[in-house]
Amino acid sequence: MTVTLAIVGAGARGASYARIAASEGIATVVAVADPDPVRRHALAEEFGLPADRVFHDWAQLAERPRLADAAIVATPDRLHADPAVALADRGYALLLEKPMAPTEDEARRIVDAAVRNDVLLAVCHVLRYTPYSHKLKELIDGGRIGDVVSVEHLEPVGWWHQAHSYVRGQWAVETESSSMLLAKSCHDIDWLGHLIGRPVEQVSSFGGLYHFRPENKPEGAGDQCVSCSVERDCAYSAVRIYERFLGDPVHERWPLGVLTDDVSEAGLRKALADGPYGTCVYAGRNDVVDHQVVNLQYAGGVTASFTMTAFTALDFRRTRIFGTGGSLDGDGRRIVLHDFLTDTTDVFDLDPDGGASAADGHGGADNELLRAFVTAVATGDHSAVTSGPYETLRSHQVVWAAEQARHQSTVVRLEPESV
Repeated sequence: MTVTLAIVGAGARGASYARIAASEGIATVVAVADPDPVRRHALAEEFGLPADRVFHDWAQLAERPRLADAAIVATPDRLHADPAVALADRGYALLLEKPMAPTEDEARRIVDAAVRNDVLLAVCHVLRYTPYSHKLKELIDGGRIGDVVSVEHLEPVGWWHQAHSYVRGQWAVETESSSMLLAKSCHDIDWLGHLIGRPVEQVSSFGGLYHFRPENKPEGAGDQCVSCSVERDCAYSAVRIYERFLGDPVHERWPLGVLTDDVSEAGLRKALADGPYGTCVYAGRNDVVDHQVVNLQYAGGVTASFTMTAFTALDFRRTRIFGTGGSLDGDGRRIVLHDFLTDTTDVFDLDPDGGASAADGHGGADNELLRAFVTAVATGDHSAVTSGPYETLRSHQVVWAAEQARHQSTVVRLEPESV
């Protein structure tokens, strides 16, 4: 069976999944819907789609009888619920970009639609699907470190990635997208729960917007990096960040493709002069946090601490897992297991496919997710998809509880039935 796909949202993520499907020969793109004519027609041309399979929005696609086996919904965060529900009602299997939705009511609408129509819903929690994560899960579930007692987990967002996506970019303002924890780190909260395998009972959180604020603007700095007198002395210079990607085919798709369709030096300069990605990071438009810690207590007393910070290189997550009989130390590339009984270590090299950024497909994680999804659609066996509707709703509930705890300076207890 050749699985057919409709791409709903032809931006960076939707286009990336479409290209993975084509490059691996695992599915065929047969339709695209996007309100942006440039993105819409570019993807349609790339995949040779006829005019009657190219739609100006998801609603136009949903009006038609089902045209594909599955739909990849990669619209902006706040525009997930309506297309997901409508396409589920049409019988499409759904691959939904994370987060599922900014609010619990919208997320429940999506879950209800998938269950009501008995269609596969997979959410793009790509971290679950890597060989690295599979190995960690295998070692934990196989009892190699005894019972898990506590976990330390770090997400190193990366200084330039924070500036690109969460200061200048589309996730900079919470009311226009969602909280940083939901937009970026719902991956991590979901992944921790997947590894630990227990429900969260209590959560606390602290964090805020520390650096990217108007009061931290350097003396003499301008409003646009291309005309700023101190630009060359600023680590967050848009010119410095983006010009190094010129000539790199991978990074010309992301992040440069987000800025402009003309990825020449002149095109980049024009985009930085005229668009949001060339503005000073201290302009004050952004309000999402640039650092946050989340403390989690799971059933049975197991604890985890999670740190998200902008002030790192963009790299794979780092995790230390402490058990009664040993410990695991992982950096996305390899895992070191320390066995207490023998006082010896085993090293597992996982050799990810590329780097940690979206340009590299998150170290091959995007490919692994798409393979699992397409296999589930083709065979009807959904067991390969572990980031289904209820798993995602539960992990999102933990995120919302953490944000409540952060805003109210309190510890939030999650009721058993809610997780």
